[in-house]
Amino acid sequence: MASINATDIHMRAESVSPVTLSSDWSRVARLLLLASLAAVGSIGNVFMISAVMIEDYLRRRGNTFIVNVALADLLVSGLVVPASAIVILSGLNDDLGVCKFQWFLAVLCFLVTVLSLSAIAAENYARLCCSINFYESLTPLKITTIVLVFWGICSIASGLQFFTKNVSYDYCTRKTEGLIPYQATIGVLFVFCPISLAFICYVRASYQVRMAKSRPSFKPPVTFGWDYSLMQTNIYSFLLFVIFWLPFGIVLAIGTVRSIPNKLFYNLAWLAISKSCINSILYCVTNRHFREAYINLFHYCCCKTTVTFSRRQRPEGVRPSGDVRVHIIPGYNMYCSPQRCRDGQSKRSANRSNGRDVYEL
Repeated sequence: MASINATDIHMRAESVSPVTLSSDWSRVARLLLLASLAAVGSIGNVFMISAVMIEDYLRRRGNTFIVNVALADLLVSGLVVPASAIVILSGLNDDLGVCKFQWFLAVLCFLVTVLSLSAIAAENYARLCCSINFYESLTPLKITTIVLVFWGICSIASGLQFFTKNVSYDYCTRKTEGLIPYQATIGVLFVFCPISLAFICYVRASYQVRMAKSRPSFKPPVTFGWDYSLMQTNIYSFLLFVIFWLPFGIVLAIGTVRSIPNKLFYNLAWLAISKSCINSILYCVTNRHFREAYINLFHYCCCKTTVTFSRRQRPEGVRPSGDVRVHIIPGYNMYCSPQRCRDGQSKRSANRSNGRDVYEL
């Protein structure tokens, strides 16, 4: 009887699907969990991308790499997680096609995120510690080319495991026929080297900034403090990525040479995937520019139901009612009078001519 109970316990521990999670949970609980992750992650990543587009300070070409990370996270929260919810709603236990789609997209977004995090670290170092001429050499064309190259080579690396047999570890069926040289190559070139580069850039930038602040003659502009604060937020995002993906990476490496329980393997995999659903929240909490942009976007999405491109004519002496809605996104205020708009533009131009950059947040 003892041996039967032990067998039952082992079978129950292995009853974890790569698509529909553990069968120990009810379908409603799993559906609510996945739907919550998908909703929070998708809205947060859309807000994160929009914040860089509408916020004056964040609208810099170097922050394109931050948008690239948010885009990769959006693919995970908007496609990978909802695919599992759809399978649960349909009543299917395991679907190999859905699993392969999820694994391909998860690996693709993982590799793009790693490369983008290293690019963010290098860009932060160049912005804070290098000369202006060196940073200006990072043109929009170069950044666009780098981003496209990231997606191209990561798509090839992720697709090889499906188009060529016995190339990589099979996530869906847990077959151990994967070729270790392929995994070692991907691990070194796409994971270890970029993460090491990001770590070195952040350490050197933090050290040089600290040394510069210790000099009494060092009087940085306001934007320097904003850049340093954004770099700290990027460091937190980098550490969050490592914390969520490192346990699964270790288990995945061990799983190529010895057996790993399905429950441990797939639970750690979904823990790593859930990182894409909370990264945008981290930027909101740790950076005030993202936080203020999120607040503006929230008020705009929740309070403004209609958009008018022309001002309504009212009779003289009639005050506007309390139902007037104002477009609060900076730079898109369509309700100011022509004279006020011209006065504001002339005021900003005068401030720029005096050598000061004014950011109206």
